[in-house]
Amino acid sequence: MPSPQEKVDVVLIGGGIMSATLGAMLTELQPDWDIRVYEKLDYVASESSDPWNNAGTGHAALCELNYTPEDSNGDIDLHKASTINQQFHHSRQYWSHLVDTGVLTDPKSFINPIPHISYGRGEKGRDYIKRRYETMVRNPLFSQMEYSDDPATQAEWLPLMFEGRGPGQVNGISRTELGTDVDFGSLSRQLLSYIADKGATVRTSHQVTDLERASDGWTLTVKDLLSHETHRIGAKFVFVGAGGGALPLLQKSGIPEGRGYGGFPVSGIFLRTSNPDVVAGHQAKVYGQAAKGAPPMSVPHLDTRVVDGKDYLMFGPYAGFSPKFLKKGRFTDLPFSVRGNNLATMLNVAKDNTDLVTYLLGELAATKKARFEAMHEFIPNIDPSDWEFIQAGQRVQVMKKDPKKGGVLQFGTELISSADGSIAALLGASPGASTAVPIMVNLLKTCFPRQYASWESDVKDMIPSLGRDLAEDETLLKELSEYTARTLQLI
Repeated sequence: MPSPQEKVDVVLIGGGIMSATLGAMLTELQPDWDIRVYEKLDYVASESSDPWNNAGTGHAALCELNYTPEDSNGDIDLHKASTINQQFHHSRQYWSHLVDTGVLTDPKSFINPIPHISYGRGEKGRDYIKRRYETMVRNPLFSQMEYSDDPATQAEWLPLMFEGRGPGQVNGISRTELGTDVDFGSLSRQLLSYIADKGATVRTSHQVTDLERASDGWTLTVKDLLSHETHRIGAKFVFVGAGGGALPLLQKSGIPEGRGYGGFPVSGIFLRTSNPDVVAGHQAKVYGQAAKGAPPMSVPHLDTRVVDGKDYLMFGPYAGFSPKFLKKGRFTDLPFSVRGNNLATMLNVAKDNTDLVTYLLGELAATKKARFEAMHEFIPNIDPSDWEFIQAGQRVQVMKKDPKKGGVLQFGTELISSADGSIAALLGASPGASTAVPIMVNLLKTCFPRQYASWESDVKDMIPSLGRDLAEDETLLKELSEYTARTLQLI
């Protein structure tokens, strides 16, 4: 095996929010390290982190109903909601730290305040939203939430959705003013520019095609997609943050921790409008209830988006299926990911998720007319000429081994690392980007345990609530909420 042409301390594969966040943290914590970023496309943050490839929701469990499941007795479980909310607090605190230190200079270029609203239709939907509100408002993390089933109040909060509705309709909505819209593409590019200014090398149109164990880390094969030249580079540590493209590289690494994992790709389509008259009638992110068999990423929602200083509305997503693992991937991605060690897992997932398959087939068969009709639940009066269809990014849900079922489909993210901490890969989707900061802190602890002992005080300066339960410390919650709101210009 030929020797690598050069050696660096860290290689980050993928130019999205995960690599950008890890790169920014390592640049501050260990400024003497040589960091290399490889992005396959010709522009960073063009896949899952691009603002038009995701809904831009700052996931804090304020409006997303799949984070607050209801049991058979009607009780609402807040465990997942509390965890995700505090994780987003960590992200906000880190971004505030970057504003304080001058790394990020214009918060409104990537984050803006937008109310988050949950919406339940009919008596059953209304009753669930009310029970959810009554449970959540008792928790300090969600104490500012409001509820209404009054048509006049609903029309005041959401004119586009509720003005002019006929009499007799029953709906329940809960609202919090603490929600945000986040442009993860803009944030990623600013973080990558920062680490490049500090000495890191960021190379676009470069694809990592293979990686092999070396005595002091890994040797990667990298192809320049413009010149078609290939070179080898050595790295002490490798992070695979390539979105849906992470699974094939994890499999090529051969680490035992990656055995048995598969990926289930789900595509999506949104409706988008920039008509100022329509946009002015809806300043919120409103999440409804999922259809039977629908994956969490397919929960219908009507969102205000702020991209490059301009307001838009997006509705969707209409889920679909493509075997590609990336929006600009290949149709062979899914079949080529099948291995002897994950085939049983994938077959068991298929067996246990027939309702999901049925749902996706129905979505694929839906006409444009049917898609607009689905939108009527949110907007009674629609002019199709105001809206355009846009293709969202691919999301690859994790399929993993399960001792009882043989294989399960996991809706979330999973960090997989080798026993020696020399390589880590991130698989999965929502809440994803919103929790990039706590995910990367977990990576630092797992993959750099010796260095983390000396980094810990600096990390806690970046994220003051790290290791503390904000739900149990209302004074700290208030202080940090006010600090991040002021720093990020959310008030």
